[in-house]
Amino acid sequence: MAEEKVQAGSPTATEEKPKENLVRITFMPEGRTVEYEHGKLPYQHHGKPGSILDVAMNNDVFLDHACGGVCACTTCHVWVKKGAENLSEPDDDELDRMDTAADLQLNSRLGCQAIVTKPGEVVVEIPAWNRNYVSEGKH
Repeated sequence: MAEEKVQAGSPTATEEKPKENLVRITFMPEGRTVEYEHGKLPYQHHGKPGSILDVAMNNDVFLDHACGGVCACTTCHVWVKKGAENLSEPDDDELDRMDTAADLQLNSRLGCQAIVTKPGEVVVEIPAWNRNYVSEGKH
């Protein structure tokens, strides 16, 4: 199955060698992929700097965050499908909060707390209950 590459921002045809410092995050089920240079993402005050939520908001990918990204709810809950080794370890506050999340899985993380710590590829899935909530909220 071929992957579709969508670049955030301007269109570019450079698919040669990936940069050594490149972070590539794919948000499923949409298959939207964003890329940026590790350590160069401007902080938009959505969750912790460099978090999955921060990356999403920087690139116009909707990831609900009812508490403003301060680890006080679970609306930014995602499942990390690939690249967990490129993310920070969950701290006690995140683990405590995750105990209240719907559809909790071993690969569950809060987007506001999971920080991209090094270059590489990460694939996250936004759970269906969150996608359905978003769809209903946009009407």
